[in-house]
Amino acid sequence: MNFSQSDELAMLVEVVRDLLRKREDKREGYLRAIYEEQAFPEELWEDMGKVGILGALVPEEYGGTGLGLLGMATALEEFASEGLGNAFCVLTTMANMAILRGGSEDQKRFWLPRIAEGRMKCAFAITEPDAGTNSFVMRSFAARDGETYRLSGSKGWITGADVADQILVVARTVPLKEIGDRGLPLTHGIGLFLIDADAPGLERQAMDTAGIEGFRQFMLYFDNVEVPLDRCIGDEHTGVSVLFQALNPERILAAATAVGLSEFALRKAIVHASERRVFGDTPIGAYQAVQHPLARVRVAQESTRLLTQKAAWLFDEQASPDEVGHYANMAKLSGSELAVEAVDAAIQTLGGGGFIRDNHLINLWSTARLLKTAPVNNEMILNQIAEHMLGLPRSY
Repeated sequence: MNFSQSDELAMLVEVVRDLLRKREDKREGYLRAIYEEQAFPEELWEDMGKVGILGALVPEEYGGTGLGLLGMATALEEFASEGLGNAFCVLTTMANMAILRGGSEDQKRFWLPRIAEGRMKCAFAITEPDAGTNSFVMRSFAARDGETYRLSGSKGWITGADVADQILVVARTVPLKEIGDRGLPLTHGIGLFLIDADAPGLERQAMDTAGIEGFRQFMLYFDNVEVPLDRCIGDEHTGVSVLFQALNPERILAAATAVGLSEFALRKAIVHASERRVFGDTPIGAYQAVQHPLARVRVAQESTRLLTQKAAWLFDEQASPDEVGHYANMAKLSGSELAVEAVDAAIQTLGGGGFIRDNHLINLWSTARLLKTAPVNNEMILNQIAEHMLGLPRSY
């Protein structure tokens, strides 16, 4: 078994690091924009396109780089290690995978090159006020009307809806009551629809939430929004099968981002612990009370990185969605706990300095903590692991 990094991945890492070195003089400005102004720098998005990250899961025949999920995860970790995580890259990847796995040939040829070139940012809308963890009880409805659909309903906690070009909306195509009356599974009668972010009948309402890597969250209200037939991705009633194939990359990339953010926090803590002296000439990094929490972060970081890389490798090797899902879940669970532990340990190491915004640790806290809640909360991940990996009875 070979754990060494391939030449291709090593080259990608060096390309990303070289780009970040060239942007070093702008990094503080980027971090302030992301964590204080809730505005992700467009220049960074363009950079991600230039180094091939945005086209990593787009086959070369559609204008992508074909780097694969492992390449994309590796690159995102490098960006996040400078504090520059990008939730929109993860969200757009979900649209990418939905189109690649469920779209028609015309849809692939139209949309995938735009994703690869960074000309399309996509938000993802599944959560509703009364349909969060159990999203299948959603009530947003897309009614067929001749050559179009009419979309009505609401979605909540939708990241970046104000800067997205498109929104991938998950909506019912068979009413919930009819599903119950006919004894059909809740996963039936759900479709995926790619709509313009400025479509007539769509209203956005900003939510007063902490920023997520430079993006705000919104309530979305759909009032009879007209959706052309060619904006339905996959079969109108079985979109869940396509959706599930997009969820695994989301969790894997979230884990990769967590590993990178933990490195950002750990690096700040190590520098401070090596230089700060309180009692005499001994740096505080010599004290076990400071050393041990940071050492534990390093162990958790390496463990999470290996889980994430295996999950991404399985995806690229076209393992079964179930097998990929097991490792994606474990990586996301481990990554979310790592991010919180790393930021907490770094803040504690810096003491009062950890709360100075220019150190960016306290700004990073909400992003790290969010990972335990989304995408998919850790309790549901543990339920899935217990039921599908351990064979224990279903708990919900």
